[in-house]
Amino acid sequence: MKVVIPEWMRPIYANFHYAPAVIVGDQLRCSGMIGIQPDLSVPADPTEQITLAFDNLRGLLGEVGLTFADVVEMTTYHVGLSEQIDRFVAVKDTYVSAPYPAWTAVGISELAIPGAVVEIRITAQLS
Repeated sequence: MKVVIPEWMRPIYANFHYAPAVIVGDQLRCSGMIGIQPDLSVPADPTEQITLAFDNLRGLLGEVGLTFADVVEMTTYHVGLSEQIDRFVAVKDTYVSAPYPAWTAVGISELAIPGAVVEIRITAQLS
């Protein structure tokens, strides 16, 4: 197993023992990504959080030369799923295009960072 850690996430790895992603065999398995900024804060606006989460994942994929086209599975966790699903899909569709990965969306009561409304977990196929 090889750990993948973008530079800005190194303090998170050191302090919380959280690997943003690992390479196992021919897959990149990413931990859930919240729309966090480098200072670990989350924007108040849900659309901004969702966009930032996808931006963070794009950077994580880029660490190993991948893009969203390489994503084969996505699981999303939503605080207030029914209130935000349309907003989420609108943002997701600017990052992820056909052929679409397998996707499971789960409604939950809270996330690890106060104020966070979405967490996105992906698996990508290494080329």
